[in-house]
Amino acid sequence: MLTFMSGLVGTSAHSAIALPSKNAVIGSCRNRVRRASTLRLSAEMRENGNAKPNDHPAANGAPVSHDFTQLRPDVRRNTQYMTSAHGQSVQEWDKSLSAGDRGPVLLEDHFLIEKMQQFDREKVPERVVHARGMVAKGYFEVTDDASDITMAHFLGQKGRRTPVAARFSTVTHEKGSPEGLRDVRGFSVKMYTEQGNWDFVGNNIPVFFIKDGIMFPDLVHSLRPNPKTHIQEGWRILDFLGNYPESTLMLTYLLDYDGIPKDWRHMEGWSVNTFKLINSQGQERYVKFHFACDQGVETMSDPGAQAAGILNMRHSHATHDLVNAIAAGDFPSWTLEVQTMDPAEEGTLDFDPLDCTKNWPQDKFPLRKVGKMVINQNIDNFHNEAEQIAFNPGTVVPGITFSNDKVLQSRVFSYQDTQRYRIGNHYNMLPINAPRCPFHLNNEDGAQNWMHRDNEINYQPSVMAPAADPPSVKNNNVSQEKISGQRVRSGYPSDGHVDEYKQAGDRYRSFDGARKAHFELHVVEWMADPKGSDELRELWLGHWSKVDEGLGSRIRVELAGRQGLGSVVQKTKDFFTDQSSEEHSIAATKA
Repeated sequence: MLTFMSGLVGTSAHSAIALPSKNAVIGSCRNRVRRASTLRLSAEMRENGNAKPNDHPAANGAPVSHDFTQLRPDVRRNTQYMTSAHGQSVQEWDKSLSAGDRGPVLLEDHFLIEKMQQFDREKVPERVVHARGMVAKGYFEVTDDASDITMAHFLGQKGRRTPVAARFSTVTHEKGSPEGLRDVRGFSVKMYTEQGNWDFVGNNIPVFFIKDGIMFPDLVHSLRPNPKTHIQEGWRILDFLGNYPESTLMLTYLLDYDGIPKDWRHMEGWSVNTFKLINSQGQERYVKFHFACDQGVETMSDPGAQAAGILNMRHSHATHDLVNAIAAGDFPSWTLEVQTMDPAEEGTLDFDPLDCTKNWPQDKFPLRKVGKMVINQNIDNFHNEAEQIAFNPGTVVPGITFSNDKVLQSRVFSYQDTQRYRIGNHYNMLPINAPRCPFHLNNEDGAQNWMHRDNEINYQPSVMAPAADPPSVKNNNVSQEKISGQRVRSGYPSDGHVDEYKQAGDRYRSFDGARKAHFELHVVEWMADPKGSDELRELWLGHWSKVDEGLGSRIRVELAGRQGLGSVVQKTKDFFTDQSSEEHSIAATKA
C-alpha cells in the first residue's frame, strides 16, 4: 500500500506507482484535433528536410542558431502542439499526472506546476494611481517649427514625425473601476524620439490640489475610499483639502463638468507642472505643455455617466469608444501647444509660475501651436503595452528640462521608483518602454535583464574603450540657473502674499447660471455628508465665501435646509450681510 502526504507521492514509493496508460482509441474531438495538428506539423517538417516531427534541427545536421538577439519569443514561431515554457512537447496537456485514474496528483508533474506557478504570478502589481486606463499608438508631426525656443529635435523642422504611445486613465480608483466616475483623468504620451524618449505625463485639468509633492501620499489617501469601509466619501477629501485653500481652483474643475469627461477621445491634456525649454543658444524659458483636443472637449453629467456604465454592462465605455473608433478609421488627434515665460518676468506676477495650483493667464502667456498627435493604431496586447508601459516626467530629451516646481521635483523620483517596484528593475528594456534610437548604458544583471551583452568593459571611464561625447551641445538639457540658499522646509516665497482664491473666483464667475447650479450641487453633496463635522463645514463655507461671496451664501442656505444640519441655520444670520440673499438657493439658481 502506498503512503501519501498532502496528496503527493513520497519519493520512496515512487517506483511502486503504476501510472495510467494512454487510451488506445482516441475518440474525442479534442484528440482528433491534436492528431491533425501533428500530421500537419509532420508534413511541414518533411518539407523542411526533417523526417520526424519531434526531431531537434541538430539531429539532422541543421545548424543551431546561437544569435540570442534573434531568439526573442514570438507567437509567429509557435509550434502547433503544446509545449512547456522550456520547449518540451506535452502529451495530454489538459490532464494532470496522477497515481492512477482517481489517484492524487503527483508533484513530479512539471508541466502542471509550471503552469500554475506562472498563473499565480501573471499579473504585475496594480498602479498606485492611474490604475484604470488604456493605451493606443500613433505619431506626432511638427506643424510649426519650435527650434527657436528648444533644441529638442522632435519639436523642430516642420513635417518631422515621431512615433508615440498614449495612455488615458482615471486617477484615483482601482483597475476594475468604472471609467465614468467623477475623477481627474490622466493624459500621458511617450514619444520615441531620435534623441531618446520623452514622456509627457499630465492630466486633463491644468492645475493640481497641492503645491508640494511631500503631501501627495496624503492627498491620494484622502481621495481614495475609506480604509475601513472601502467607500469613497466627500468628507474625507474636504477634511484634507480644507487645510489647503489653494485647492479651491482644482475643485472648480473637478466638481464642474470637467470632472467627468465623455471618454478618452474628448478630453485635453495639460502638463500641470512647469518645465524649462533650452534652445541652441542656451536661452531658457519656463514652459507648460498642452494637448488641445481636436475632437472638442465633451463631458457627461452624473446620470449620463451612470447610463454609460450600465449600457451592455460596460464599465469600460471609454475604452470601447477609443478601440472601436480607431478600428473604424476615425482617428482622434490632439494639437500640442506650449505656453512660455521668460524667468525674468516671474517677479512681476501676482502668482508664482512654479506653483502648480495656479493657471498661467492665456492673455499674458498665449498658447503657441507646435504640432499634431494622431492616434491611429490599437495595441496588440493589453498587458504588454498597457499594463507594462511606464511613464516618468523625468524622462526628457535635450532641450527640455526641469524647473524648481516642488511637485515636479518629487514626481521625477517617484514615478521611476514606482515602475521599478511595479514592473521590475529593468522595466525600460521592455519593448513598449525601450527607446527606438541606439543607446549605450552599463546597467548590469538583476532579474529579467535580457539585453544581449558580449562586451568586456562594462564601466566608464575607460582607456581601452572610451565613451565618446554625444553629438550635440554639452549640458544641453541642464539648466544653468544658479542655485543657492539655506536648507529650509518652507513653501514658495509668495505663500501668504498671494490671493489663493482669486483664480477660483474668476473661474466660478465665468460660469452661466446652469453651470453654477451644477457646481454648487456637487459642493453641497460633499459638505452635507453627515459624517462631516460642523467645524469642517464652517471651514469650507469660509473658503467658498472667499472664492465668491454669493457662492458661500447659496451653499450656506442649501446646507441649512438639509436634514440634520440645523446647527448651520443658527450661524446663517450672522453670516449674511444682505438678508435677501437667504432666498437665493441652488434650486432658485437652477430655475
